[in-house]
Amino acid sequence: MAALNQRQIVKKLVCIVWSLGAAGLSVPVLALETSLGEAGIDAGRLQNPPFNLLGRKIAIGQVEIGRPAQFGVDKKMSQNIGIAVTRVFQGNNRPKSDTNVDPHAQSVAGVMIGNAKGLRGVAPAARLYSSSAISTRTKNRQFLECLATQHVAQQNSGDVRAINFSFGEPLTLDPRPDAVLDGNSPLTQCIDWSARVHDVLYVIAGNQGKGGIPIPTDNFNGVNVAFSNLDQGMFSKVDVANLGSTFTGFASRLAGVEGNLGERRSISLVAPGRDISMLNPDGSVSRTTGTSFAAPHVTATVALLQEFGDRQLRSRQPHWSLDARRQEVMKVVLLNSAEKVKDTGDGLLQNMTRTVTDKDNRNWLNSDAYKEQTIPLHAQIGTGHLNAFRAYQQFSPGQWKPDAPVPQVGWDYNTVGALSDSSESAQNSTLKAGDSFRDYGLEKPLKQGSFVAITLAWNRRVELEDTNKNDQYDEGEEFRDRGLNNLDLYLMPDGENDIAKSIRASISSADSVEHIFYPIPQAGRYKIRVQFRQQVNEASQPYALAWWTVPAP
Repeated sequence: MAALNQRQIVKKLVCIVWSLGAAGLSVPVLALETSLGEAGIDAGRLQNPPFNLLGRKIAIGQVEIGRPAQFGVDKKMSQNIGIAVTRVFQGNNRPKSDTNVDPHAQSVAGVMIGNAKGLRGVAPAARLYSSSAISTRTKNRQFLECLATQHVAQQNSGDVRAINFSFGEPLTLDPRPDAVLDGNSPLTQCIDWSARVHDVLYVIAGNQGKGGIPIPTDNFNGVNVAFSNLDQGMFSKVDVANLGSTFTGFASRLAGVEGNLGERRSISLVAPGRDISMLNPDGSVSRTTGTSFAAPHVTATVALLQEFGDRQLRSRQPHWSLDARRQEVMKVVLLNSAEKVKDTGDGLLQNMTRTVTDKDNRNWLNSDAYKEQTIPLHAQIGTGHLNAFRAYQQFSPGQWKPDAPVPQVGWDYNTVGALSDSSESAQNSTLKAGDSFRDYGLEKPLKQGSFVAITLAWNRRVELEDTNKNDQYDEGEEFRDRGLNNLDLYLMPDGENDIAKSIRASISSADSVEHIFYPIPQAGRYKIRVQFRQQVNEASQPYALAWWTVPAP
């Protein structure tokens, strides 16, 4: 009865909204209710003045088993449901009318680009390219999904900034014998290859529970998203349906089966996913739950940020370059700006608005990721909860190179070279400037007790065995995993050159992300160091870095 009453109320609201619009009056926007507001990802603030960011002219993608409907392609599609997809495909081909149209894909698209006058998505003006990956349930179908993925990545003249995966594959359908989640399923390799080659950020719905769809959550180069629910009026608690990254005791049997093999964590970020409101074509509202609806909050946030970045580039603002479009930059901006612990009002916790808790009601400060320098990501939370406005604050200061002091908040895209001497003694010695590391000196002293957030990301190198030399993936071709170079991250006193005297480090040997969130022990000047620890493939490694600090008065 409560659900029925809610639908009736929303229908009345929708009717009122349409009436106001017809009369030329101001139209209120419900905007997915709380998930886009301050209790959610705070994207509504970016949509409104003075920011006015809607994702205009930014291309994003969607790959699923099915696809959303498109007006003009599907006869049953109404022009007025408020989800205007730019192009739809069947795999890497043109779609068939009213074929493979899927309500799940429709809802996911609505979170990203919904523009109904009753409910608005995160980036309603973005260009969405969507492909239904497969039409048959064959055992070896990952090559079809890779073809669809590549096709979407090549749309908009090859300029697609992020692609949403709100689906996945079970290990039972992986073609490899005795398959495990080691990053080397065909689809996972395809994603890590495409992320680097097509320069697109892949946003993957995190695995949900035993018997789930873990492929391709074992990727290195994308972002895996868990989902939160409302807790005391804020999306701040990891929902119990999320599986997480670590397995102990009886659950240890799930390692490599439902979560990554080895020590590498799988969750990057948390976003709203419990009871997300979607406007149906008949004007009613349905509520949806799952990582499938958390991931598109992240994907569409990329569109908002990229519209701002392109605006800065067009007006030739200083400290802006085409590096702002790189997928590694988007990754570190989203992860470093994520919320962990609510600020008490003194600014020491970067004015964060919520404390994010895991399924056991523990927050970041109680986690092994906070205590251990070898663990960069929380098993259930990643680096924290998505906040689109904070991501804008992280992105908007622009790019700052290590050749001069950098401001309190910023980012960079750069490269670092391998040591000529890879011995352990050489790695731990006092190094000279330019020897396989980059130092970013902060221009202002940091405040004692304030938390600094720093995130470093780089790509695993997966290459295509391109047998016909046409520079794209074709059925029957395979990928080659060339491994992950090992980079480390340090926070050091300014003027210090010995990494043994750093105040904090992130030195995972398994992850493609390093992350520091740590309080400053005493006021003073500090620097950030990115160091090439171990060469596995190429001798020069591109990376992205983002930092957020609190300066002393």
